[in-house]
Formats: sequence, structure tokens, C-alpha cells
Amino acid sequence: MANGQWYPPEWPERIRALAEGTLTPVPPRRAATVMLLKDTDTTPVVHMLRRRASMAFAAGAYAYPGGGVDPRDDEHQIRWTGPTRAWWANRLGVDETSAQAVVCAAVRETYEEAGVLLAGPSPDTVVGDTTGDEWEADRAALVARDLSFAEFLDRRGLVLRSDLLGAWTRWITPEFESRRYDTWFFVAALPEGQRTRNASTEADRTVWIHPADAAASYDEGELTMMPPTIATLRQLVPYGTAADALAAAPERDLTPVLAKARLENGEVVLAWPGHDEFTKHIPTGGASA
Repeated sequence: MANGQWYPPEWPERIRALAEGTLTPVPPRRAATVMLLKDTDTTPVVHMLRRRASMAFAAGAYAYPGGGVDPRDDEHQIRWTGPTRAWWANRLGVDETSAQAVVCAAVRETYEEAGVLLAGPSPDTVVGDTTGDEWEADRAALVARDLSFAEFLDRRGLVLRSDLLGAWTRWITPEFESRRYDTWFFVAALPEGQRTRNASTEADRTVWIHPADAAASYDEGELTMMPPTIATLRQLVPYGTAADALAAAPERDLTPVLAKARLENGEVVLAWPGHDEFTKHIPTGGASA
């Protein structure tokens, strides 16, 4: 039985064009996504959403809350607690302003798409309730990009809790894709008192699911996922609590994972370094295996 690997039909043609030198790669946009964890009586569950069938990118695939970096969050100095911007810059492999913007994107997207806010009125607190008309108006303004996340934090008098995030891995969309992202994956635990909700216009379903169960459903072809999603789910399986996963994050390798395509024996071979399960062999006629 085929697994649930997301594989667009236009990829073979684009891969061959890249290999032949007739396709110029699109520069990737910076992005962030968050694996939000919640403890249960057994192992942690992770919050996932299913992208609407109408979406141009990865329609129907299960993913985590996430999205692109807002350049407005690069320079604006916000109230911040946890590891310093310099620490995050070193951890993420970018400069300090970019590090702030990437961390802001992770926190903002979790709020926009799941209604969970990793910020509080003081350095050691988090907001307890983000429901209500005023909160929803601010969230809608963030989604529409009428309001930057830095402006939102200032307006609310909130401190961003960078200590509640752990950088987990980094994936860059393959060079042959028309929409490319340089994405940092983070882990975070659901703050006490907050609840998730499907606040995303891009998702038609959200679930809390054990990583092992989600991976098994992918293997059976029941859940569709992009390679970074299933790869990170498998990586979460060994951890018994959300705190265990967060504690492991600082030691994880953030070398970017970027798929490579090559011509070999009349086939295009598509491979993700370090992730052999995603390797694809594409005959020159176009069918994939």
C-alpha cells in the first residue's frame, strides 16, 4: 500500500527541467512552524491541521501551524524574555534581527492558526484567555497583515516568551518547487489554561494526535503529509512528555535539509539527505516510483 507522501504531479517535469538547467530556482522565503505538544496519561499529543482542498500548496495534507516571516518584525525591538536574540541568532544560523523575526513568526502563526499565544504580561507569565471580540479583532488584523506581531505585542503590553520554544529542525523547500520556504521547525508545550481552536482559514480540520499514531496513519496511506511533517513526527515518538522534547531541542542539529535531484541511468532520482524513506525514482517518461 502506498504511504501518504505528498507528491505533486508537476514535480517530475520540474525536476527534469532543473536537472537540464532550464529551470531557475525561486529564492526561498523565511518561515516558521510549531509542533505544539500537550501531555496525556501516556505520551504527548501534537496539534495538527489539515490544509483545505482548495489550497494551492499541499492541499489536503496534514501539517503544523506555521507560515512566512513578516519582515516588519526584523527591526522593531519588542519586549522579550528567555534566551537572548544573540543566542537565538547563533542557534538558528542567522543575524539577530532575522532571529527575532523567525521567533516572532513561530509565536504569531501559533496564535493565528491555533489561538494559542506564547506571550504574557510579564516575563514569567502567559496569557490565560485569548477569546473575546477584542482578541479576535487583533488576530484577524494579524492574519490580514494589517498589524505586525511586534505592534500587536506593544499594543497589548505583552512579553514574548522565547523560553517556551525549542528549535527542532530546519527544512528548505526543494529548488524545483514554485513556492519555496526556508522553514525552522519549533517545539512548544500548550500553556496551562489555554486551549487550541481551528482559527485558520487554511485548514478544514484540526486534531490532537499521538505522533506514533499519526505516523502509522501516514504509513497506511490514510493521512497525507509532506516529508518534513512525517519526519518530525517520527522524531517526536521517543519522548514521554512535552518537557522531554523541549529539553532535547537545544542539542538538535539545525543543518538545513534540502532535497537534491540528479539524473541517473535514465531516471531522475529525488533524495532528501538523511531521510532515505523519501527517495523517489522518476523515469524520464514521467511516472514516479
